[in-house]
Amino acid sequence: MFSDLTPTDERTAEYRAVADLYHGFFTGFILTLVTRRGVQDAAEFTYRLFRRKHHEQFLPGLEKLGISHLPAPVASAQFHYLANRIGEVKVEYMYESDRKAWIRYPPPRYAWYDAAIAGIPGAVSRAMVRGWHGNNGVSLGNPRVGFVCTKQTMDAQPGLEGYFYEYDHELEPEDRVRFARGEEGPDFDPEAAPRLPSQDWPEERLHKALRNFGMDWWCSMTLEAIDLFGPADARYLSGLTGTLIGLHYYERTARTLGISGRDANSFAELMLRMARGQGEEASSERVGDAIVIRQLDWRMMQEQTNPHPAAFEAWNCLWEGLLSAHNNHLRLDVRGRMDLGDDFFEWRILPRRPSKIGRST
Repeated sequence: MFSDLTPTDERTAEYRAVADLYHGFFTGFILTLVTRRGVQDAAEFTYRLFRRKHHEQFLPGLEKLGISHLPAPVASAQFHYLANRIGEVKVEYMYESDRKAWIRYPPPRYAWYDAAIAGIPGAVSRAMVRGWHGNNGVSLGNPRVGFVCTKQTMDAQPGLEGYFYEYDHELEPEDRVRFARGEEGPDFDPEAAPRLPSQDWPEERLHKALRNFGMDWWCSMTLEAIDLFGPADARYLSGLTGTLIGLHYYERTARTLGISGRDANSFAELMLRMARGQGEEASSERVGDAIVIRQLDWRMMQEQTNPHPAAFEAWNCLWEGLLSAHNNHLRLDVRGRMDLGDDFFEWRILPRRPSKIGRST
């Protein structure tokens, strides 16, 4: 399993630190929606998010994995098996026939890390399936293919399970996902499952793929939140999540990167290492009592021609959260923003100073 994938050098450690941070954001953001906006909004967001990712990734992914020639139910199941294994998701695949192929996501569920599983409503998981799995047949030009869901982890069943099936008739949109809780999937046989060509997926490429997996989902989640909830609410929801994840994941991030100091230089090193892990070009220099960090690109938004400013403001909360846990006597000032037309992003790591508000002169 790719869950056993561990860093072996400085570069793969950077990939892993980035992957973990954005994975934490994914889980945290859904929980933020559930607790701050309610189950209905969380489910609607999840449906829209998975429709967005389906449009972006499904057909190109089939080509990259070399499985686009397979029958639609089999190609669909193999896509979810192979793509999710690259993303470190625990998943199983069982072929039954060219018209019926199973997948199973057994516990522990990668997306709902540790005790987070207890905070995810069943409506969110059902929205995920309707947003992606139910639309594979249509995308493949075969509207007779739908997804039959036999188990849901959130309903206290042992995993998310179901099968892609080709019916004898074209399906109406509401019939593309149905639930059949009395059916049982076959046992998983790892030897019969499809495999990634090892020569095409060496260790560093797997680490990079895991990094990309997290970054791509952060980008899609933030943009979808801005579109659905509006910039102000999305800035609050995504920014709050980013701050909490930064605080909570600081020790894990620093440990993965081998950073032990708590001064400004150590945090500058963390930011540079994370930027490099994200595939960004960044530099640092000392100017007076500040350390200046400049980043010359924003890989996560490279496909976006004009991202709303709320996206950067929410993203920056991750770094503010990390810094608060690193050393609460330091502050992070933003001095340059590429999304607002500057040549680079610029942060200054500075010591906090006592407030002058309310002081007598």
